[in-house]
Amino acid sequence: MKKVYFKTFGCRTNQFDTQVMLSNLHQFVVSNDETASDIVVINSCTVTNGADSSVRQYISSLKRRNPNAKIILAGCGAHAKGDKLWKDGSVFGVMGHSEKSNIDKLLQNEKPFYEIGDLNHIDTTVVENFVGKSRAFIKIQEGCNFDCSYCIIPQVRGRARSHTQDTILKQINILASNGYGEFVLTGTNVGSYGRDIGSSLATLLKKISLIRGVRRVRIGSLEPIQIDDGFKELLNEPWMAKHLHIALQHTSDEMLSLMNRRNKFNEDIKLLNFLFEHGYALGTDYIVGHPGESETIWKEAMQRVWSLPLTHIHAFTYSKRDNTASALMKQDVSGDIAKIRHNELTSCIKVKNREFREKNYKNLEVLLESGQNNIYKGFDQYYNTLEVFSQEDLSGNWILAESVEVQDEKNRLQF
Repeated sequence: MKKVYFKTFGCRTNQFDTQVMLSNLHQFVVSNDETASDIVVINSCTVTNGADSSVRQYISSLKRRNPNAKIILAGCGAHAKGDKLWKDGSVFGVMGHSEKSNIDKLLQNEKPFYEIGDLNHIDTTVVENFVGKSRAFIKIQEGCNFDCSYCIIPQVRGRARSHTQDTILKQINILASNGYGEFVLTGTNVGSYGRDIGSSLATLLKKISLIRGVRRVRIGSLEPIQIDDGFKELLNEPWMAKHLHIALQHTSDEMLSLMNRRNKFNEDIKLLNFLFEHGYALGTDYIVGHPGESETIWKEAMQRVWSLPLTHIHAFTYSKRDNTASALMKQDVSGDIAKIRHNELTSCIKVKNREFREKNYKNLEVLLESGQNNIYKGFDQYYNTLEVFSQEDLSGNWILAESVEVQDEKNRLQF
């Protein structure tokens, strides 16, 4: 049987999509060595021009290291750049999001193929295992109805559409019976779940919590306007991970307007303070260096960041993305200035994260990943990393850390 290697770029949604493809692979053997594989499937990301460059660089490198491999492009990059890469011979095949369940048939093609499919598809594949993971990722929806100025994702993932509740619950039931206890709900715009099918994220969460074996539920990125009363009623539930990622993107109302965002700072600070008062660690996405971000705006924005109870951050230096509204704006923030601002922002949140951990270092519930050399790592309920030293094999185990040593980047424990 021919050997297939999977290379995944990008977000948790892509990680789930790779598992969908693996679940539909029957006539091939999955390989861990890209240089010795007959076929390499690239599940690509296209969120920035830089992401596209990373995929192209990987393709070029792979061609040198394994010139005989058939390269298949999947993921968001297939929809953004797949046509060009296929026509110039960079890849053997291109498969769109809707074609993941057909991967077994597509990989048997002896001739180059371009099967982009459509952006209205909803996966029905039930993933029964996650290779190399102690947590299970569950995709609950596809697409996004927001039209943020900087973002191309709606163009390559389509409009928001929810997976059926029955499919989601069936998948979690199977995974829970297979030993998974932590579930991470993912999607392009997770908080939009249910709006197209007469349901809601809160309704789904309640039903998930009733499944035997479900110990903890984490939720992917949420928009501030999606935290409704129904969701707030669940904040004290014991199965809810005590960490929420609320996508602010900026703290300047002027910048939020340029980005065509739906949130405003005054509402954001009220929401984050409310969640923090309920014991939650809080993360966010933040774009630095977007067109229009003057020095005056930046100074005010950072003052506002310091006022927020943030503990985690995904900070991005703005990268011009072709075919977006932001790409047409005057690119007036230099790379050097953006880098300085990025460092200022991340340094601020690093301080805030340590302060939070110094106050929350007892009774931490941690699911450990596989380890090596007697060192195991995992995340606690607040999504902070715990490094555990143990002579006992703790791979995939839950532990209760009664008290940990707080260090600069992480917590540590001798078990």
